[in-house]
Amino acid sequence: MSRYLKLVGRALRLVCPVCGRGPLFKGLFRMHETCSHCGLKFEREPGFFLGSIYINYGITAITSLVTYFILFFANVLTDTQNMAVLVAIVILLPILLHRHARSLWLGFDQWQDPRPGEE
Repeated sequence: MSRYLKLVGRALRLVCPVCGRGPLFKGLFRMHETCSHCGLKFEREPGFFLGSIYINYGITAITSLVTYFILFFANVLTDTQNMAVLVAIVILLPILLHRHARSLWLGFDQWQDPRPGEE
């Protein structure tokens, strides 16, 4: 369990899942191809990060569903305002989660199919 928590911690800090030192991103949406510290190639194969879309979608779906029920039962906003809030969530949240979804996918991959050199 401690290895799993270590990998999740590295994913949330957006650092390399193997060494925990090299940053994953060089910009808001651009990833480094390899780790600056240990040289790990982040994308194992073309389409590798397709799995991160599932993480992003799942978090967005759960968040929008919970928000919908909160807004529905709270009954403090109009239907139009409720819809505006939900549309904002489903548009903005995937953009905001993009980096962490990719990082969590890398951590999950390292947990399930470890690459050598993990510190």
